[in-house]
Amino acid sequence: MGTTLVQKTAFDNEKYLNEQTKAILERVGQFDNKLYLEFGGKLLFDYHAARVLPGFDPNVKMRLLSELKDKADIILCIYAGDIERRKMRADFGITYDSDAFKLIDDLRQWGLDVAGVVITRFEDQPAAIGFKTKLERRDVRVYTHRPIKGYPADADLIVSDDGYGANPYIETTHPLVVVTAPGPCSGKMGTCLSQVYHEYKRGVHAGYAKFETFPIWNLPLRHPVNVAYEAATADLHDVNMIDPCHLDAYNVRAVNYKRDGEACPPFRRSLAKITGPGPAYKSPTDMGVNRAGSAIVDEAAAAQAAKQELIRRYFRYACEVAMGMADRDVVDRVQVLMEEFDVHPDDRAVVGPARQVAASTETKQRKGDHGVFCGAAVQLPDGKIVIGRNSPLMHAASSLVLNAVKALAEIPQRLDLLSENIIESIATLKKDTLNRDSISLDLEETLIALCISSTTNPTARVAMEQLKKLSGCEMHMTHIPTPGDQTGLRRLGVNLTCDPHFATDKLFVS
Repeated sequence: MGTTLVQKTAFDNEKYLNEQTKAILERVGQFDNKLYLEFGGKLLFDYHAARVLPGFDPNVKMRLLSELKDKADIILCIYAGDIERRKMRADFGITYDSDAFKLIDDLRQWGLDVAGVVITRFEDQPAAIGFKTKLERRDVRVYTHRPIKGYPADADLIVSDDGYGANPYIETTHPLVVVTAPGPCSGKMGTCLSQVYHEYKRGVHAGYAKFETFPIWNLPLRHPVNVAYEAATADLHDVNMIDPCHLDAYNVRAVNYKRDGEACPPFRRSLAKITGPGPAYKSPTDMGVNRAGSAIVDEAAAAQAAKQELIRRYFRYACEVAMGMADRDVVDRVQVLMEEFDVHPDDRAVVGPARQVAASTETKQRKGDHGVFCGAAVQLPDGKIVIGRNSPLMHAASSLVLNAVKALAEIPQRLDLLSENIIESIATLKKDTLNRDSISLDLEETLIALCISSTTNPTARVAMEQLKKLSGCEMHMTHIPTPGDQTGLRRLGVNLTCDPHFATDKLFVS
């Protein structure tokens, strides 16, 4: 089932690394050998960029920093309100504070460390205090920045000892200081300007710049790659726009996003009060260091990939609405973007097959103890589409993954990868010992069972070796995955979308 899938490379990582590194070092040289560089987007595991720019290395920004580690310090920001309300990073399924811990660990694995963690807009929130305590007990320096009254409009107050001056100064030793965060609206720009203020008070004429990937300023405003960024930030109610300040200053059309456009006038006033008269940024585009556009080697392939990302975002937001995590207007916004390019949910190749298998199962069977009838489909690297369905013994995600690795290893479907003894042992444990209502294996349980089976079953061992080939494959399910399925699929690295339906009528799923 399916046609041959040829994934075209749309992005040249080496060209991007060379040009972006050169541009950053040039910007450092424009100031007193001290640049605060706000890092927008994800520093590590930038899967959005990898999806819309096929060939983009999700860790290319970390590679860049690794090359500059002898010249760079890193500051990590996190908004206290995000800690308090346990805001989630959707691609990892972890909260922002947990992601901050993970980011520090990841940086250390790359031979980098943080000069400090800044909790922004700190107002003694209990969860933020607990986060601070955990870090300090592990010898990580933590700083708190309280809200500044009148921010961002009152430049006189902001640029004073009662504004930026009230924030503690973060000691750094290198000419480049990267300021990053788990997500948007974390206070990165305010932290940068606070540091620049303190540097000027110390006689160091430091500068500020912004590292961004999206929107790509030198692509057209309504280019699918830029519109896919709008879809990714639909929950922030952000939109792309032609940078009016850049157009006015240079008569050049450049794409930026509304938040930066709105922040530019007060930013320029504050920066001018810090630095005094002299050369200044005339637009948000001026602030940016972004060479991603010049590294696109196949614009048509990038445009096609970006249209598929619109569909993925539609399904993600639809599921978040069903779970009470987003408002319906977010889905409506993405639907408008899809209509702009005549893109529909069924244009995702795995959607139709997943729905068909769920419908065909329902016509053949009565509802059993596994709840509703669920279907799943995945498109393998060669374009073949494999399907799976749920049953009293196995979740749809579990049967799909087993069918997929059989197909990849060219194992006949009639051969079992899991022995009856293993399945029965797990079922007995779940029913008799753990008092579970359902004995059906979720994906995490299935992967463990496959690993155990591989110790005595050579066929299972061959199949298990194929699991890594599922990374990056497109997958769709007709229901929202349970925690065990979601964790397993995330670790396999598939690009998952789901219909906004629940797999069971129960409100609590462990």
